[in-house]
Amino acid sequence: MSQLKIGVVGLGRMGANMARRMKDCGHQVVVVHDVRSEVAASVADELGANAAADLAEVTAAADVVFTVVTDDEAMRSIFSTDALLKDAEGTVFINCATVSPAVHAEVGELCEAHGAHSLEACMASSIPQAREGTLYLMIGGDPEVFDRVEPLLKDLAKSLSYIGTTGKAAQVKALVNMVMNINTAALAEGLGLGAALGLDLEKLCEVFSQTGANSRVLETDSEDMLARDHDCFFSAAHAAKDSGIANDLAKQAGVEVPLSLATEAQYRRLIELGKGELDKSAVAELTFPGRNE
Repeated sequence: MSQLKIGVVGLGRMGANMARRMKDCGHQVVVVHDVRSEVAASVADELGANAAADLAEVTAAADVVFTVVTDDEAMRSIFSTDALLKDAEGTVFINCATVSPAVHAEVGELCEAHGAHSLEACMASSIPQAREGTLYLMIGGDPEVFDRVEPLLKDLAKSLSYIGTTGKAAQVKALVNMVMNINTAALAEGLGLGAALGLDLEKLCEVFSQTGANSRVLETDSEDMLARDHDCFFSAAHAAKDSGIANDLAKQAGVEVPLSLATEAQYRRLIELGKGELDKSAVAELTFPGRNE
């Protein structure tokens, strides 16, 4: 797999660290692109790659292109005939962003029409895992295409789970983040109420960890909530977006999800308060007494 030429589009915290990991594993990361040209230039210099001025250059230089963009609009914008799909025949696009399943389906159809291939590689991990190659990846798309690039993906992930046809991995990822966001908001409420009652919050977290209140979020976010340390690993804005994707799916399916709707509202409130770029743990700023006055 090291002979494949790799491009990366979207050099935020996840994309840049995935590129670094692939370089460390001996893969040829030959071209990168980001809407922030200075970021692309910096990462390209670090990796010995080319910073492409436009997206068509990425496709021209690479056999496999990873995309890690922000939302549906960004995803649609990069897959056009004058961007990544220009002369794209034979190129494999591995799309890692959390966007709606419908957009993944659109991109899959566009790629097929241009003789290219697309896979979803939805990530249920964060920045350290991207750098260390221990991502949890949920794959959607053509299983034969997955088989071709599986060795490459194994260098990025500790676990690969093939979910099904295009759009299915994005559906599962939406539900993963829906439940995670609910758990985060619930933990913030529990700790906020504990603070209002004058409880020892360290002891409360210890009790939570040994009872039905335990969760992965307790492990990852409780200390940050207590210390008000909201350096971003997964932003409140992304939490709002991802809960919104799940809530749209629920509406389409005719399923009521009041907890998820309330959770999305909490994260939307953080955005309105100018705190959307803080980590999702910042939802505790809405629940602890005295923090949001």
